Amino acid sequence: MHHFSLLDLAPIPEGSTAADALANTADLARHAEDLGFHRYWLAEHHNMPGIASAATAVVIGHVAAATKTIRVGAGGIMLPNHAPLMVAEQFGTLATLFPNRIDLGLGRAPGTDGVTARALRRHMAPEDSFPQDVLELIDYLGDAPSDAPVRAIPGTGTHVPVWILGSSLYGAQLAAWAGLPYAFASHFAPGLLEQALATYGQQFRPSKHLAKPYVMIAAGVFAADTDEEAHFLRSSQLLAFARLRTGRPGPLPRPRTDLAGEIPRPVMAQVEAALSVSATGAPPTIERELRALLARYQPDELMITAAIHDPAARKRSFTLAAEVLKTLRTPAKAA
Repeated sequence: MHHFSLLDLAPIPEGSTAADALANTADLARHAEDLGFHRYWLAEHHNMPGIASAATAVVIGHVAAATKTIRVGAGGIMLPNHAPLMVAEQFGTLATLFPNRIDLGLGRAPGTDGVTARALRRHMAPEDSFPQDVLELIDYLGDAPSDAPVRAIPGTGTHVPVWILGSSLYGAQLAAWAGLPYAFASHFAPGLLEQALATYGQQFRPSKHLAKPYVMIAAGVFAADTDEEAHFLRSSQLLAFARLRTGRPGPLPRPRTDLAGEIPRPVMAQVEAALSVSATGAPPTIERELRALLARYQPDELMITAAIHDPAARKRSFTLAAEVLKTLRTPAKAA
């Protein structure tokens, strides 16, 4: 692992508002910058009562304006919801305002339920145009001639780095074919992680964007002064994920010590499996667990996330995690 980064879903805790969440996100981003995190990514979700990052490009601008050096980006933009030209204009504008700091991760899922997806897209096309849309978007961000019939302004010539995101073999194959960096959503869907990483590495084709494969995986990390406190903090995410899985999404719940009365055992088993790429505990515990994750998957970059109800505890968790991750980081090899 050469870099460690942070994924923030801009959670809206129970008892708080979206305004609170966005203020907490800017505060956490400044804190992450001070701690040495390489990137700060936000993700597109819609119709989610517990997530405030629906207008992802706007929130990225909010975070970039609140920070100075950290890379800020999307992890990701759900491209089927948008026209490639509009995404190019949005991220071209961000790159113009914040040069050499903006990333654009692209996903193929809607980031919401079917009814909301239809509300977003109005007319849902039956065919899958994701690969073509990715290439179109990259072209808009490249060096288009002045007489091109359609240009992204701002956008043309910004060369915003584009990533492919995914949790299946589809994204791995596309990223490899296009010669783009690949980020796997292992923090909530780790089932095909090993197979996808192998596929990406074996099929990768060098491109003008990337000379050799570059992989980022995501993990949930909940750190506190004791293992018991860390597991208590993590209970909010377990409960939120269980409610989402059973069709009851809501604000990020307050932590609690006993989840058995709220989450049926079969559902908890599903939740634990989905969130298994994680580390929870005091610093010695998360160091041991993260070291094992890094040894098993050998990513170039690790992105960590944590849905913690109390903003102060969330900042403390990322502080402890950063101290551990600095000891696990290795220098990048020369290309």
